[in-house]
Amino acid sequence: MINKRILVAGMAATMLFSACKTNDFRMNTANEENTANRKIVVYQVFTRLFGNKNTTNKPWGTIEENGVGKFNDFTDKALHEIKDLGVTYIWYTGVPHHALVRDYTAYGISNDDPEVVKGRAGSPYAVKDYYNVNPDLAVNPANRLQEFEALIDRTHKAGLKVIIDIVPNHIARKYEGKKNPEGVKDFGADDNINVEYSRDNNFYYIPKNHFEIPDGDIPLNGEKNPMVDGFFDENPAKWTGNGSRKVKPDQNDWYETVKVNYGIRPDGSKDFPDLPSGFDQKSYQEHFAFWQEKDIPDSWEKFKSIALYWTAKGVDGFRYDMAEMVPYEFWSYMNSAIKMKNPDAFLLAEVYNPNEYRNYIRLGKMDYLYDKVETYDKLKDIIRGKSSPDGLSDIQKGMSDIEHHMLHFLDNHDEQRLASPEFAGTPERGKPLMVVSTTISTSPTMIYFGQEVGEAGNENAGFGTRSRTSIFDYIGVPNHQRWMNEGKFDGGKLSESEKNLRDFYKRLLNFSINSSALMGSFQEIQSVNRQNNAGYEELIYSYVRWSQNQKLIIVANFSSEKTSEFDLKIPADIVSKWNLKDGKYQLTDQLYQKSSIQLEVTNGEGIARVKISPSESFIYELK
Repeated sequence: MINKRILVAGMAATMLFSACKTNDFRMNTANEENTANRKIVVYQVFTRLFGNKNTTNKPWGTIEENGVGKFNDFTDKALHEIKDLGVTYIWYTGVPHHALVRDYTAYGISNDDPEVVKGRAGSPYAVKDYYNVNPDLAVNPANRLQEFEALIDRTHKAGLKVIIDIVPNHIARKYEGKKNPEGVKDFGADDNINVEYSRDNNFYYIPKNHFEIPDGDIPLNGEKNPMVDGFFDENPAKWTGNGSRKVKPDQNDWYETVKVNYGIRPDGSKDFPDLPSGFDQKSYQEHFAFWQEKDIPDSWEKFKSIALYWTAKGVDGFRYDMAEMVPYEFWSYMNSAIKMKNPDAFLLAEVYNPNEYRNYIRLGKMDYLYDKVETYDKLKDIIRGKSSPDGLSDIQKGMSDIEHHMLHFLDNHDEQRLASPEFAGTPERGKPLMVVSTTISTSPTMIYFGQEVGEAGNENAGFGTRSRTSIFDYIGVPNHQRWMNEGKFDGGKLSESEKNLRDFYKRLLNFSINSSALMGSFQEIQSVNRQNNAGYEELIYSYVRWSQNQKLIIVANFSSEKTSEFDLKIPADIVSKWNLKDGKYQLTDQLYQKSSIQLEVTNGEGIARVKISPSESFIYELK
């Protein structure tokens, strides 16, 4: 599958945005976006894998061989344990009905051609019906929507909020809306298929050409299937989801999907109204008012209807796949409509181009974007020995005006597992990364199920390859299954080290959602401590966080080999901002409450003697 960041980089030249960056390195707690009194923690689950108890893990295995999880596996006990971990939202990944290779014709669902399905279980980002859910996830596929509605209710009763995916840029090649609300037509139903582009077409076409199956991977690993015949009935051919205009896409293209037309002409120009100058400073209510009575492309209305349908069912927010492949004017239109129905809706976008961040936040009215190419990539480089942590300070400075909107993660369905050899190597080496990712800004924190018990993604699932937990196959997730313990959700089969790791995550996440300082101000103290400070090694990183009622000093050791001992310097400007007088103050670590040291302030500057072991971190609170 083509690398998403490479694809977006190729588009960036036509979408540049000159962003003004503040010189104020501190987080502006006066901004309206920082008024929340607690941090958000998102727990991403790949829904069909979460409750799977089967440990066979045969490559290319069927449901019967490898098993699959169901909505009902998210029991009251499971949801309670997730909330108790320190979680506020669950992102149920892979819920909308997507193309897959299994016979559900008894339920009125057509079979999907394996030649345009990735894997056997199918990609969750090739949606086949936006108004229903994946039949694999239901005990009774005929009642699959009702089973998901019951899960929404259980999740809310557990004190958690619900996020699902909306994939706006592309849909499955064989889209069939079986449960469309009254008046809603399927994508492409009214398209003029004789032209490449028309503003109100839902797709782009290659007239007079029949789609051709790409060369490359053998469907189902060569297993016989009556639909594997080298032919897929799509005439005329449509543009492929990643923008390929080839009749016969490359095997690395998103060949299982077709691109949705939002009124962007083939030459890249826009065929819809522009947002007026100054709308980057307008509220969602003003954005909503602007779009009333405007003539907009048909695809805009279709996706707004989808989002409002799920909002009405109690879904609290959405994660938008590859959002920057869709114009930010559309996001202004749809997100403002969602916010008018639910002002507290959580709207998260997958965006990889830093030059576009402010457009999608301020003009697209996104709440949060992935902080992937800056904080995540930097932390990954640090732990892989490619970089020192000093550059983290520059990243925070450069994003100080939008840092609250940049969701932090170290693990998700697209990325290599944190504990894999290709990333941190061990769960323990990932600990300082997790502390920094969680505490360095006011942004939400996200973890991926199994991360908290050290899942390394070692399985050869079939279409999916190791280091990432497969999103295309029926597979089990071993470390997570040991925590699940046959549905008891009590960690009964975890090793001692896995139990300790989960305890670390539980302590860190619960501290984070209850800390006022982590929703307050930030200042790095790395630069002053890197100057003439014996023992302060290159892989140490330190900073302070504070609010009116709480003051924190955070120190992380990214080295997995060296214990460091040094005098941590607290510069005069921090001492002044914290109104500290000369004297001695106790600092107590908030992760384990086992380590206390002394901060001594002399002549307006502070010193604290710190000894920190390999891969250790401290969150010292000043008492």
